[in-house]
Amino acid sequence: MPVLELSSLGQPLPEKSALGQSELLRQFVRGDLDAFETLFREHQAEVYRSIVVIVRDPSLAEDLTVETFWRIHRAHARFDPTRSFEAWARRIATNAALDHFKSASHSFARHTQAGDDPDPLENLPQPPSPDPAITMEVRTKTAQAFRQLPPSLQVAATLALIEEQPYKQIAETLGISLGAVKLRVFRALRLLRINLIQKGIKP
Repeated sequence: MPVLELSSLGQPLPEKSALGQSELLRQFVRGDLDAFETLFREHQAEVYRSIVVIVRDPSLAEDLTVETFWRIHRAHARFDPTRSFEAWARRIATNAALDHFKSASHSFARHTQAGDDPDPLENLPQPPSPDPAITMEVRTKTAQAFRQLPPSLQVAATLALIEEQPYKQIAETLGISLGAVKLRVFRALRLLRINLIQKGIKP
């Protein structure tokens, strides 16, 4: 795999392929590295943005963007060139972020069992509060409760409740049905409420 350099992640690099998009995608599926690098330049900014809204950490999002394109490169032969590359890349990016949440959840559990209490607010999406005077204790417990959600529910809740993305867009990003998105958000809210009550906080 070629070395990937994330340049100007806020916007795509200006270089474009002279090939038509359909031919570019066919060459990518055949394993052409030039085609892959062109797609990387064209889509790196969008992939980065789709990740950073989930993980809420620019540095981590850069790492996961590289991981996403590494997965894209390995899966090139399985891509259907008649479909949307952007949507496919976005689903892979979301899965990379989801895998990070799973890994972080396991790490959090190990640290907690060992008596080492990691900062629950670090690199964690903070559920918004209408009360500006909310105490640090409540914020901490809310963040802990959010982190205890299953990773798939964390991602859905982050996109729906924090980023306020339309359910239809979330469904496309996650590659699931609209009904499944609504169910995940409902389950996330229900579990979050239960976790908060167990921590002595009345939602």
